[in-house]
Amino acid sequence: MKITRFEEIEVWKKARELTRLIYQASADGTFSKDFGLRDQIRRAAVSVMSNIAEGFERDGNKEFIQFLSIAKGSSGEVRAQLYVALDTGLISIEQFKKLHALSEEISRMIGGFIRYLRQSEFRGRKMKNNNLESGT
Repeated sequence: MKITRFEEIEVWKKARELTRLIYQASADGTFSKDFGLRDQIRRAAVSVMSNIAEGFERDGNKEFIQFLSIAKGSSGEVRAQLYVALDTGLISIEQFKKLHALSEEISRMIGGFIRYLRQSEFRGRKMKNNNLESGT
C-alpha cells in the first residue's frame, strides 16, 4: 500500500494518541500547576507527531529518516519526563505504565520504519523528480 499522506502512517496515529493522553494526564491536579514539566512533556509529545509529519512532507528518504530520528528522540524524552511525573506524584503508576508502554511502542515502530527506509529502493518524490529532470 502506498502512503500518500502522513495521516495514513500508523506510527503517526499512535503519536497522536500519545499526545492526546499526555495532554489529558497533564491537565489535571498538581500536574497542571507544574508549568515547566507540563509544558515540556507536552512539547516532547507534540514533537513526535510533528517530526513524523514534517519528515514525510520533505519527500526524500534521507530527510525523512533524519526527522524520524528526532521523533524517536522526543519519544524517549517523553518517557524520561514520565519518570519525573511518577517520582513526584504527579501521575499514578497506572498512568505511567500506560503512557510509558505507548511511548516505547512508538519508539520501536519508528526504529522499524527507519530500518525499512534505509533498505528501500524508493527515495521519495524529491529524488524521483531529480532523476526525471536529469534524464535517468
